Amino acid sequence: MKVCVFCGSSMGYDKCYRDGAASLGETLANGDNTLLYGGGSVGLMKIIADKMLEHGREVIGVMPRHLIKLEVGHDGITKMIETDTMAERKIILEETADAFIAMPGGFGTLDELFEVVVLDQLRLIEKPIALFNINHYFDKLVDFIKHGIKEGFIRQEHFDNVIVSDDPNFIVEKMKSYRPVTVGKWIEDIHEESK
Repeated sequence: MKVCVFCGSSMGYDKCYRDGAASLGETLANGDNTLLYGGGSVGLMKIIADKMLEHGREVIGVMPRHLIKLEVGHDGITKMIETDTMAERKIILEETADAFIAMPGGFGTLDELFEVVVLDQLRLIEKPIALFNINHYFDKLVDFIKHGIKEGFIRQEHFDNVIVSDDPNFIVEKMKSYRPVTVGKWIEDIHEESK
């Protein structure tokens, strides 16, 4: 699989995040996967890319030129795709990847994560999406999503398509056997409730 990993350009304060990134890289490498990512040579992005490269796996980065000029691009990866904009970067990642994993990160990671979740909701893609929940990083986000479900703004079946785990082996196995959850006629439902 070509697995797109969204992750931080920072390391995080706790060493467990670095260890988690290395563990995911090891798991993906052992499964003979290709890594698609933001192309960075900093933060958790660097950790997972370097681990894949150590195992001789293909690593493809996608990075806007303005970030490459700031010297945050990884020089050692298999291929760097340069883009003009962040939006163009996301399109390439979304179209090329077979699966998506969000690791701990900041606003950029959340932006990328929610874009693919919305594409899945609209059935513009049908690819596995996972939260790699290192150190319970995404617990409060999951709680918020459950709150959105309870209040009627998010549909349970849309969140059921997202894999949540702190175990990279579990995530990869679930992705390999992924079957999209059948989504009801939610467009008809929202028209009905809006009358």
